This record gives sequence, structure tokens and C-alpha cells, in this order.
Amino acid sequence: MQADECAFLEFMATEKSASGRTLANYHQALAAYRAWRGAGFAGWRKETADDFRDYLFALMKQGLKRSTVRLRFAALRSFYKHLVLRCGLGRSPVAEVQLPKAERALPVVLTVAQVDELLGMPLRLPPDKKSPAWLPLRDAAILELFYSCGLRISELLALDVRDVDFIGETIKVRGKGAKERIVPVGGPAVNAIQRYRREAEVTAGPLFLSKRRTRITQQAVDLLLRKYIKHSGIPFAISPHKLRHCFATHLLDAGADLRSVQAMLGHVSLSTTQIYTHVTRERLKQAYDNAHPRA
Repeated sequence: MQADECAFLEFMATEKSASGRTLANYHQALAAYRAWRGAGFAGWRKETADDFRDYLFALMKQGLKRSTVRLRFAALRSFYKHLVLRCGLGRSPVAEVQLPKAERALPVVLTVAQVDELLGMPLRLPPDKKSPAWLPLRDAAILELFYSCGLRISELLALDVRDVDFIGETIKVRGKGAKERIVPVGGPAVNAIQRYRREAEVTAGPLFLSKRRTRITQQAVDLLLRKYIKHSGIPFAISPHKLRHCFATHLLDAGADLRSVQAMLGHVSLSTTQIYTHVTRERLKQAYDNAHPRA
């Protein structure tokens, strides 16, 4: 790794509070470009816009998804922006490269009835005698909170007991870039969390515990969600992020304004939130086609 790359990654980690996953993506994108250039790579400050246009063409020829290509170039653009603003480079050669438009796939969204079925699964299944008695209550609280607040998986894992205001029915969420936001919590989720805390005797520290009473991991959440989907009538796989999609879409379906949904999701750009308006339009069209006699 070159000195400019090390300085950039350190800057992103310390001053921008980038996540480990983001840093890994940036490192991988920079290394992939250097590997592609091979012996022709003379240093980041000597690369030209034509070099990056050739790289873009090579990636497209490989058949990579547009989202993957754009992600790699987003890392390169951030890197060169750092070189311009912090390291005296005159201009960014990547800024001159026109990227293919992003493909916006509509999120898969459960119906309200399907969500109700999923949220009820932890307390419907026979308990595992080898596990703590409070485990199904924890799982129910996790699913309720995902759907109630539209959290990212990383945000849920980071929650501590002190982040939940049971009187005000809100939670303090630490989102991307260490930005904090306050999100309302629905009554069923509040009740589920309180019941789990009483049974598990969780009074401080991490909100959601593993069997060993350490902070729960992403792998554990993925496994519990897979387990309950398997026993439900839902015919496709669901990730924690899809519950986030359900949260946003169902709010907009019920008349919530876009700015409020944006704030609750923690989106920096309103355009990121607007994809859910397309979902609601498609649902309206489908309802119209199914019900109107002259559709």
C-alpha cells in the first residue's frame, strides 16, 4: 500500500469515522485499480482521466453490475478528493469520468400481514430447552425494533440499554459516520423490549445479549431471522435490511411525509429515501389493476 493510500484511509477512519466495512471497500477498490494497471502504474498523482476511462471500460466488459462499478469509482473519487484538498494535487482525473447511471431495483417489501406473522414467530415456536428461557423474548424484541424503527443491522447491534427512552418511547441511534438521531419506537416494540429485559435481567450495557450474555453479533441476528422465516409462510428470504424497507414503505403507504421518513432512516440525501415512493406507486398500480373493472 502506498503512502497516499495509508494517509487517506487513516483520514477516513479518524476524521470521518468511517466504518470498518467502508474502509475495507476503499482499500479493496484502490488495490484493484493498481492491480489492473500493473507495471503501467507510475503513482496516483500521474494517472490521467483516460486511464480511468479505460478502467471503466474494462470493468464494464467484465460484466460487473453497475452498482459495483459505481462503488469502486466512488472510492476512487473520495481518494482523489482527499489528494486535492489535503495533499496539494491540482485536480482529480476521476472527476472527468462519466459513470453509467445507477440501476435502481425496487426493494422487496412484505405485506403488513406477512410482517405480523414474522413478528409473532418467536413466541409461537416451541422453546429450545437448551437455550435460556428469555431467548425467544429477545428475538421478538429484536424483530419488533427492526420493523418499528427501520434500523440498520449495525445500528441495532450497537444499542445499549441507556439508548432507549421508555417514557418518551424513543431510541438514540448511532448511524453512519457516527451521526446520532432520535427515532420514535412503537408501543409493541417498547413492550417487547421491557419484557425481554425483565426476563433476561438486562439492566445496563448492551441491550441485546447472546446466550453467553455478550453483545449479540450480526451472524446471530441473521441466523434467528432465517430460522423464523423458515417456519413462516413467507415464500422468500428476508434480511434485516428488508425489514428496514418494510418500515419505510408501510409508513409512506399510510401517509407519512417523505422528510420525516428520511429523518427516521438517517438518510443524508432525500433521493435515497425517494426509492420507497416508487414502491408505493407500484403497489397502488397493482391494487388498481387487480380491483378496477376497466383496468
